[in-house]
Amino acid sequence: MTHPMTNPSKQKLEKYGSGSYLASDVTVLLDIVDKDAVADVPVSQKEALIQSGQRHYSDMLTLENAPTAMHEQLYQQALTQGTTRTATDIANLAYTLHHIFQQTVRPERPLVLVSLVRAGLPIGVLLQRALAESDNNSSNSHYALPSMHYGVSIIRDRGLDAVALQMILDAYPDSPIVFVDGWTGKGAIYQELARSLDVFNNPSHPNFANIFHQGKNVIPLLTLADPAGVAWLAASEEDWLIPSGLLNSTVSGLISRSLYTEPQSGLHRSVFYDNLVAVDHSLAFVDHIDGARRALSTPPQDLQTFKQPRYQTATLIDTLAMDYNISNRNRIKPTIAEATRAILRRDPERILLASADHPDTVLLRHLCSERDINITVLGAKILPYQAITLIKQRATDRS
Repeated sequence: MTHPMTNPSKQKLEKYGSGSYLASDVTVLLDIVDKDAVADVPVSQKEALIQSGQRHYSDMLTLENAPTAMHEQLYQQALTQGTTRTATDIANLAYTLHHIFQQTVRPERPLVLVSLVRAGLPIGVLLQRALAESDNNSSNSHYALPSMHYGVSIIRDRGLDAVALQMILDAYPDSPIVFVDGWTGKGAIYQELARSLDVFNNPSHPNFANIFHQGKNVIPLLTLADPAGVAWLAASEEDWLIPSGLLNSTVSGLISRSLYTEPQSGLHRSVFYDNLVAVDHSLAFVDHIDGARRALSTPPQDLQTFKQPRYQTATLIDTLAMDYNISNRNRIKPTIAEATRAILRRDPERILLASADHPDTVLLRHLCSERDINITVLGAKILPYQAITLIKQRATDRS
């Protein structure tokens, strides 16, 4: 067997960076390109191009600016409010992973966490740190587990970066892989992941056990929150104000949303926002939550896993599509995090809220008043979602 230090497949992975995270936190398998080499497309123009089918969203970027003072303040409030919950959720997830994999993983065949860029990155880093806890630390040794962590691009309609996944499989031929995301909205990324992994979903495939270690057809997707009911393992199914969901690159290692690359041309691409270093929270966020996790006095809980998606919000999405005459589901952005990102990055028509004054939607409501966006309060009808953004129809619906 090849000695781990001289494994050429592992050496290939080592040349990639970690964004603004520590090298021990993650290796991000993306080709970083210069900002000047990327078309900076204004939001309204981008919306028209996407919806008319002229351009795919993963072929364009609207370059990020630093968050406003109000945005920063609301992030800090969300962090204060959500620290203990995030820390507890990470502890429970790490404990459950330890429980599931402790018999099968070893330092030479670690669990491989594959975070979906970008929302999965902060969660994956927090898990990687939790799993790396030393056995000498008696309070947390109940979830120490050998693990490696990579960030990989996934793009709606275009799938998981197959080149990146193959690099990981070559480097860790005996390791189980778990995919990590921040939250689920409608379950579209779950379906994208399932489509991308379908080729491995056959017991005779040499990599079947790397991915389908929980059984045939079981997609090992882990999320912090899973309102859509599609994850194999999630800390909860609630839509709540996940602090990392409020920011974009400045809580995701300064990595931009990924840009598609044809598999024969290499890895998906990304921009590194070196101009935002002064306002980057990526390391501060994980340090803060990690410290809070280590200080928890409550013992971690073993979480339930699900072999198959429940899709408990599918009927609600169908109803909303009918009520608002939306033929293209991509224009419906549920969850507080997704609704907020859509306001910042897209061209919204209206926001639907479950409650007019829920503390978790303060930023959303502030952004709406700032940009004169309609708010409709629909009450319990949209639960478990607290918020849903509807994107404006800009052209013939094809996105």
